[in-house]
Amino acid sequence: MTAREILLLGNPQLYRVSEEVQEAEFSEIAPIIEDLHDTMMAFREKYRAGRAIAAPQIGVMKRLIYMHVDRPIVFVNPILRDLSFEMMEVWDDCMCFPDLLVRVHRHYSCTIDYHDEDWNLKSMTVEGDLSELIQHEYDHLNGILAVSRAIDERSFALRSQRDLL
Repeated sequence: MTAREILLLGNPQLYRVSEEVQEAEFSEIAPIIEDLHDTMMAFREKYRAGRAIAAPQIGVMKRLIYMHVDRPIVFVNPILRDLSFEMMEVWDDCMCFPDLLVRVHRHYSCTIDYHDEDWNLKSMTVEGDLSELIQHEYDHLNGILAVSRAIDERSFALRSQRDLL
């Protein structure tokens, strides 16, 4: 399909809660998945970053996440559960503010239940950086940005300053 424009920090749409994908409209999400893939790959080419993207980041207010780390995975109507008590501190980045890093706390592990591209119910348990990534994208579905999860007022840095962190 096509790479779409990514909504940037400050766009009020990013703070809206997304709607569930209904089974009746499931056939309509294939072009959105292609757009998410193309958008993420274009971002990856430009910034050398980007492992996942949520539909609200391109203005589609549906509970849909596209992740491509080792292989593409589509999470339709994901639900996070079993968030670990163990937390980790990370410098989070986001396609909606590509030059900014935000220090946040994330759960070290979690489980995500979701429908796949064939509407099969699946479950995946992740830890470490994949756990952080899933939580970040899941937040987008609920209108929460990493800047809202900053640890404190000194938890912001420009990407160009990453080596100093």
